[in-house]
Amino acid sequence: MLEMTREEFEELVGEALDRVPSELTRLMDNVAVFVEDEPPAEAGDPELLGLYEGVPLTERGEWYAGALPDRISVYMGPTLRMCEREGGGRELVVEEVEITVVHEIAHHFGIDDERLHALGYG
Repeated sequence: MLEMTREEFEELVGEALDRVPSELTRLMDNVAVFVEDEPPAEAGDPELLGLYEGVPLTERGEWYAGALPDRISVYMGPTLRMCEREGGGRELVVEEVEITVVHEIAHHFGIDDERLHALGYG
């Protein structure tokens, strides 16, 4: 498996978040980003790279006040395994983390998987 510490992976996620245009990050509301080792069993896919859990901005109404934060999770194990299978190194991990972060943020904005795949963030 590709060698990378949890701290290094968390730093890559932070750097990917820093590359998201500030015009978008200013619009993000009540969402937290986490790094996890593996996806939960109930997610149904042990090779899931990321997961958005919450209510997209496009679906929020007056009832939303006081809700717990939405959650974006980026999974280290599946990301490193996928990059290793593809024969990549750190550069590929950086690329995949950025794609995953953008993909999950897009879900926060209400963009579905079909549109994300069309944009190259599948």
